[in-house]
Amino acid sequence: MSARSTHSCTARAHSNIALIKYWGKRDDRLKLPAVGSISITLDALYSDTRVSFFPGAAQDSVDIGGRKTDPAPFTAFLDLVRARAGIDYRARVESWNNFPTGAGLASSASGFAALALAATRAAGLDLDARELSILARQGSGSAARSLFGGFVEMHRGTRDDGSDAFAEPMLDAAEWPLDIVVAITDRAPKTVNSSTGMSGLADRSDYYNAWVSHADGDLDAMRESIAARDFETVGALAEMSCLKLHGLMMSTRPGLIYWNPATVAAMQAVRALRSDGVPVYFTIDAGPQVKAICPPEHTATVEQALAGVPGVLDTRRSALGPAAYVLD
Repeated sequence: MSARSTHSCTARAHSNIALIKYWGKRDDRLKLPAVGSISITLDALYSDTRVSFFPGAAQDSVDIGGRKTDPAPFTAFLDLVRARAGIDYRARVESWNNFPTGAGLASSASGFAALALAATRAAGLDLDARELSILARQGSGSAARSLFGGFVEMHRGTRDDGSDAFAEPMLDAAEWPLDIVVAITDRAPKTVNSSTGMSGLADRSDYYNAWVSHADGDLDAMRESIAARDFETVGALAEMSCLKLHGLMMSTRPGLIYWNPATVAAMQAVRALRSDGVPVYFTIDAGPQVKAICPPEHTATVEQALAGVPGVLDTRRSALGPAAYVLD
């Protein structure tokens, strides 16, 4: 870690989607995950965040997409940066997503990853990748993964202080090119955010212990399949993890249902394509948007099929994306 002068910094981080899902925390304050996860980073979806520290300012201010928002959750995160840098300046944070915010497309992951990188650099810090991932996790659990490109694994860790709960890259985007077609079925923010949805799961779902106990086996299988470039097994594991996640959500009291009719229709369209010989698999995070994963030579066919599903408002095509980086 090296010191730099206090200034402004803008960083870009890309959204990610989990192939082996994360849901539930073993510590809410530090946002320590109950299970590990494996994700892929998306080139086409990203957040740009600018952080400027100002001596003498009375409080932090936060704009997302040009609209002022409550700075309290961000102040708690920025306090971690200020404490590490030994400064007490308030910050102005401006963030923009090039995709719908809070709609199940991991905007909190890319947003907090970009915030972690921009804020530390603006505060004069230069953290290594593991330190930055641990910091980003304390803003959003999934943000730890959005700092890296390609295939990424998030480690659950076992220590109470969270020092071994971090993400690290598994495979660069160029080492195994895959494409993702996102079927957007609702642009509005979801009514129950992920933090609320996954809180207190041990007491709210009879399926939670089974979810946790099977996680290590799912992670082992996915690691082996990625190393072997076995697309069929990777896809089948991703669909299984997705459906197990949403089964867990539905079992939570009260039941949490993020899908809408177009979500189900898009899943069925993916399976119909596969029955016709197109190698494609779906996954869905905490929201109604369907992400179809396929080799690049089949992307146009998959996109055309999903665009024709009733209720699909838009499709976005993406390759695997890069690690977070500084814009200026």
